[in-house]
Amino acid sequence: MQFGVFTVGDLTADPTTGHTISEAERIKVMVTVALKAEEVGLDVFATGEHHNPPFVPSSPTTMLGYIAAKTDRLILSTATTLITTNDPVKIAEDYAMLQQLAGGRTDLMMGRGNMGPVYPWFGQDIRNGIPLAYENYALLHRLWREDVVDWEGKFRTPLTGFTSTPRPLDGVPLFVWHGSIRSPEIAEQAAYYGDGFFHNNIFWPKEHVQRMVELYRRRFEHYGHGPANRAIVGLGGHVFVRKNSQDAIREFRPYFDHAPVYGGSMSLEDYMAQTPMTIGSPQEVIDRTLGFREIVGDYQRQLFLADHAGLPLKTVLEQMDILGEEVVPVLRKEFAALRPADVPEGPPLHPAVVAAQAARESRVAVA
Repeated sequence: MQFGVFTVGDLTADPTTGHTISEAERIKVMVTVALKAEEVGLDVFATGEHHNPPFVPSSPTTMLGYIAAKTDRLILSTATTLITTNDPVKIAEDYAMLQQLAGGRTDLMMGRGNMGPVYPWFGQDIRNGIPLAYENYALLHRLWREDVVDWEGKFRTPLTGFTSTPRPLDGVPLFVWHGSIRSPEIAEQAAYYGDGFFHNNIFWPKEHVQRMVELYRRRFEHYGHGPANRAIVGLGGHVFVRKNSQDAIREFRPYFDHAPVYGGSMSLEDYMAQTPMTIGSPQEVIDRTLGFREIVGDYQRQLFLADHAGLPLKTVLEQMDILGEEVVPVLRKEFAALRPADVPEGPPLHPAVVAAQAARESRVAVA
């Protein structure tokens, strides 16, 4: 099972000091978090894509390419690639280039985003959100699998004899997740292609999460990709960890109260009771995360929201040390013990990544 962190790249004032870092500092924080993820033994770093304040990550491939050059084993992903407002031809080219540079250590998550104004900024109509997601991904899927593409659709100009360059590394397309927190149509899309389905498990009660994942699993099997329990599922999550829960809640409360996506919605205690957010001790985070398996079944990727709501970098890095040292090792062991032998341990990896992992393990064994 893969464990990692994701960032939405918000530029938010620290509510305890009133200080807001610069865009340059925020970008450096995101890079530092990615490097820390590899250092503490996590598997994945993922960045969102936003084109409006107070967010900074408008160019995920630029950031991930820079991080790829500074890491050796970290899987570099997106927490959302806007399939509705990005040209699928440009997505095909940009992410194939990233895959080449990173030696296969890349995948991406398609999503429609949660900011309505982005549609007209990029010449689209939000009322076409689902049709855009369907049409654009159908083209992207072909561009990575066919050397020459003839295509015509509703939302962009036709293609005649078009070849996307560079081609995917060794002819292996990137693994794709389809991310959604509210749209069953996207779960259906993921199932149709046999791709992964990612539910950002930070907003909704467990009953909603369960319905979405069950729909995806059922339709995955319907489309002939294998038994429902072999479908590839990922979850997000938001945790804040300290030695005891009282300290965690006391320290995190002002950040929750002023967070761009949580602030003013309800009390921290009510939010924790009604959603999967876990603010507490390492054992509480372990127990709550293991409990997700009872809701969605065995799953393959767990990402935690890392740097958010103005948390200072020192605090974020302390959180990642706790995750790497006290939380994730236990989760790896427990999830592995519970997973049936016929259920995938993780999402598919590029053969180059598998070979690199085997070489590292061989060197460790010899040493």
